[in-house]
Amino acid sequence: MQTLEIIYQDNWLVAINKPHGLLVHRTKIAEEKEDFALQILRDQIGAKVYPSHRLDRKTAGVLIFSKDESTDVAMKRLFEHQKVEKKYIALVRGYLPDYGVVDKPLAKENGQLQDALTHYQCLDKIELPIAVSRYPTSRYSIALVEPKTGRMHQIRRHMAHIRHYIIQDKTHGECKQNKMFEQHFNHYTMMLHALETHFIHPVLSQEITIKAPLQLSFKNLLLKMGFQQSPLETYGINLI
Repeated sequence: MQTLEIIYQDNWLVAINKPHGLLVHRTKIAEEKEDFALQILRDQIGAKVYPSHRLDRKTAGVLIFSKDESTDVAMKRLFEHQKVEKKYIALVRGYLPDYGVVDKPLAKENGQLQDALTHYQCLDKIELPIAVSRYPTSRYSIALVEPKTGRMHQIRRHMAHIRHYIIQDKTHGECKQNKMFEQHFNHYTMMLHALETHFIHPVLSQEITIKAPLQLSFKNLLLKMGFQQSPLETYGINLI
């Protein structure tokens, strides 16, 4: 069984850098899976843990667990009341505007609309001499994304709404772009990473910032594409 990268731990909380493709816990939509972050972390630290929030299976990065039920309730309340600041990194199609906001309600599975707000900014952009569809070249941006609400697939759906699809998002992305990355880069991993989480500790009442370095597959693709380290250093993102 794999070992998870623990990026923060105290007497009440533990956070990991979740790999791409790992489910948080057992679910009906993937009953064939045997490994889950919850189970692996429990066995790794030898204690019961409670997931404070969710990350999509294909999304990597900061994932926080509580070590007891009372802390779990408090952490879930922070997420529910939008008291947790989250920053994500995404590779998206096209040249993203320097800054922008997506304010578009999103439907739950039962059809009920929920307010959803996402802020984003462009950290770097690149043009590749690779034809996709009718275009002779292809353009991409590294986006720093801050969801202000916590709706299901919010970042993926909002980026699709503005037609800056996240690369290798098979549900909300663009199939021609995804196919190009498979053919030219042999890359199948969705390019979305939970980079940083900031909140007031529910027990210590101190400001806590947890950062997760990019997964190796994420960094390798950016380097293969020709992105440079310098534009990302300001945000603590290391490609080396």
